[in-house]
Amino acid sequence: MTNNRSVPANVILPHLVYENLPAAIAWLRDAFDFEEHYRYGPPDNPQGAQLHLGDAWIMARTSREGSGSPKQAGIWTQSLTVFIENVEEHYERAKSRGATITEEPHETIYGEFQYGAVDPEGHHWLFSRHARDVSPADWGATVA
Repeated sequence: MTNNRSVPANVILPHLVYENLPAAIAWLRDAFDFEEHYRYGPPDNPQGAQLHLGDAWIMARTSREGSGSPKQAGIWTQSLTVFIENVEEHYERAKSRGATITEEPHETIYGEFQYGAVDPEGHHWLFSRHARDVSPADWGATVA
Protein backbone atom coordinates (compact mmCIF):
# COMPACT_ATOMS: atom_id res chain seq x y z
CA MET A 1 0.00 0.00 0.00
CA THR A 2 1.28 3.47 -0.87
CA ASN A 3 1.62 5.85 2.06
CA ASN A 4 0.05 9.30 1.79
CA ARG A 5 1.11 12.02 4.22
CA SER A 6 -2.17 13.86 3.61
CA VAL A 7 -4.22 10.83 4.67
CA PRO A 8 -2.05 8.85 7.10
CA ALA A 9 -4.81 6.57 8.40
CA ASN A 10 -4.74 3.18 6.69
CA VAL A 11 -7.79 1.56 8.22
CA ILE A 12 -10.57 4.11 8.62
CA LEU A 13 -10.70 7.90 8.68
CA PRO A 14 -13.99 9.21 10.09
CA HIS A 15 -15.17 12.64 9.00
CA LEU A 16 -16.98 14.65 11.67
CA VAL A 17 -19.05 17.75 11.03
CA TYR A 18 -18.90 20.74 13.37
CA GLU A 19 -20.89 23.98 13.26
CA ASN A 20 -18.01 25.93 14.85
CA LEU A 21 -14.88 24.25 13.54
CA PRO A 22 -12.25 26.51 15.18
CA ALA A 23 -13.90 26.01 18.59
CA ALA A 24 -14.17 22.27 17.99
CA ILE A 25 -10.48 21.98 17.08
CA ALA A 26 -9.50 23.89 20.22
CA TRP A 27 -11.79 21.76 22.38
CA LEU A 28 -10.61 18.44 20.91
CA ARG A 29 -7.01 19.50 21.52
CA ASP A 30 -7.64 20.67 25.07
CA ALA A 31 -10.13 18.13 26.43
CA PHE A 32 -9.26 14.99 24.45
CA ASP A 33 -5.56 15.73 23.78
CA PHE A 34 -5.84 15.47 19.99
CA GLU A 35 -3.00 16.98 17.97
CA GLU A 36 -3.73 19.01 14.85
CA HIS A 37 -1.94 17.79 11.73
CA TYR A 38 -3.25 20.43 9.32
CA ARG A 39 -6.21 22.64 8.49
CA TYR A 40 -7.40 24.03 5.18
CA GLY A 41 -9.43 26.97 3.96
CA PRO A 42 -9.12 30.63 4.88
CA PRO A 43 -7.27 31.23 8.18
CA ASP A 44 -10.26 33.12 9.61
CA ASN A 45 -12.77 30.49 8.42
CA PRO A 46 -11.17 27.03 8.08
CA GLN A 47 -13.19 24.46 6.17
CA GLY A 48 -11.54 21.36 7.57
CA ALA A 49 -8.78 19.93 9.71
CA GLN A 50 -7.07 16.64 10.33
CA LEU A 51 -6.29 15.66 13.91
CA HIS A 52 -4.98 12.61 15.69
CA LEU A 53 -4.61 11.04 19.10
CA GLY A 54 -1.80 8.55 18.80
CA ASP A 55 -2.66 6.38 15.79
CA ALA A 56 -6.35 7.41 15.76
CA TRP A 57 -6.98 9.98 13.02
CA ILE A 58 -10.08 12.06 12.24
CA MET A 59 -11.10 14.68 9.72
CA ALA A 60 -13.19 17.52 11.12
CA ARG A 61 -15.02 19.86 8.79
CA THR A 62 -17.46 22.71 8.98
CA SER A 63 -21.15 22.08 8.43
CA ARG A 64 -22.62 22.84 5.04
CA GLU A 65 -26.05 22.66 3.47
CA GLY A 66 -27.30 19.11 3.90
CA SER A 67 -24.94 18.22 6.76
CA GLY A 68 -24.57 19.14 10.39
CA SER A 69 -23.31 18.05 13.76
CA PRO A 70 -25.42 15.83 16.03
CA LYS A 71 -26.21 18.96 18.06
CA GLN A 72 -27.56 20.68 14.94
CA ALA A 73 -29.52 17.58 13.89
CA GLY A 74 -30.86 17.01 17.39
CA ILE A 75 -29.92 13.32 17.36
CA TRP A 76 -26.96 11.11 18.19
CA THR A 77 -25.84 9.57 14.91
CA GLN A 78 -22.68 7.57 15.67
CA SER A 79 -20.05 6.73 18.25
CA LEU A 80 -16.29 6.66 17.78
CA THR A 81 -13.99 4.39 19.79
CA VAL A 82 -10.39 5.52 20.22
CA PHE A 83 -7.98 2.98 21.65
CA ILE A 84 -5.55 4.46 24.17
CA GLU A 85 -3.38 2.94 26.88
CA ASN A 86 -4.10 5.22 29.83
CA VAL A 87 -7.90 5.44 29.94
CA GLU A 88 -7.94 6.66 33.55
CA GLU A 89 -5.62 9.61 32.92
CA HIS A 90 -7.49 10.54 29.72
CA TYR A 91 -10.81 10.39 31.60
CA GLU A 92 -9.51 12.74 34.31
CA ARG A 93 -8.23 15.20 31.70
CA ALA A 94 -11.49 15.20 29.70
CA LYS A 95 -13.66 15.50 32.81
CA SER A 96 -11.57 18.35 34.25
CA ARG A 97 -11.91 20.26 30.97
CA GLY A 98 -15.68 20.04 30.82
CA ALA A 99 -16.39 16.97 28.69
CA THR A 100 -19.86 15.57 29.28
CA ILE A 101 -19.22 12.08 30.63
CA THR A 102 -21.82 9.55 29.47
CA GLU A 103 -20.14 6.44 30.91
CA GLU A 104 -17.81 6.36 33.89
CA PRO A 105 -14.68 4.22 33.44
CA HIS A 106 -15.64 0.55 33.64
CA GLU A 107 -14.82 -2.88 32.26
CA THR A 108 -17.35 -4.23 29.78
CA ILE A 109 -18.57 -7.83 29.54
CA TYR A 110 -16.66 -8.09 26.26
CA GLY A 111 -13.29 -7.26 27.85
CA GLU A 112 -12.77 -3.52 27.26
CA PHE A 113 -11.95 -0.92 29.91
CA GLN A 114 -13.51 2.32 28.70
CA TYR A 115 -15.37 5.53 29.39
CA GLY A 116 -17.77 7.53 27.24
CA ALA A 117 -18.01 11.26 26.63
CA VAL A 118 -19.81 13.72 24.37
CA ASP A 119 -18.12 16.73 22.81
CA PRO A 120 -19.82 20.16 22.73
CA GLU A 121 -21.43 19.45 19.33
CA GLY A 122 -22.90 16.09 20.32
CA HIS A 123 -20.38 13.58 18.91
CA HIS A 124 -20.18 10.52 21.17
CA TRP A 125 -16.72 9.18 21.98
CA LEU A 126 -15.49 6.04 23.73
CA PHE A 127 -11.89 5.86 24.92
CA SER A 128 -10.93 2.25 25.47
CA ARG A 129 -8.18 -0.26 26.05
CA HIS A 130 -8.29 -4.03 25.79
CA ALA A 131 -8.52 -5.34 29.37
CA ARG A 132 -8.77 -9.05 28.60
CA ASP A 133 -9.30 -11.46 25.73
CA VAL A 134 -12.92 -12.59 25.61
CA SER A 135 -14.56 -14.77 22.98
CA PRO A 136 -17.72 -13.14 21.57
CA ALA A 137 -19.62 -16.36 22.36
CA ASP A 138 -18.63 -16.04 26.05
CA TRP A 139 -20.79 -12.94 26.48
CA GLY A 140 -23.69 -13.95 24.27
CA ALA A 141 -22.81 -12.77 20.77
CA THR A 142 -23.38 -15.03 17.81
CA VAL A 143 -20.25 -15.46 15.76
CA ALA A 144 -20.92 -15.40 11.99
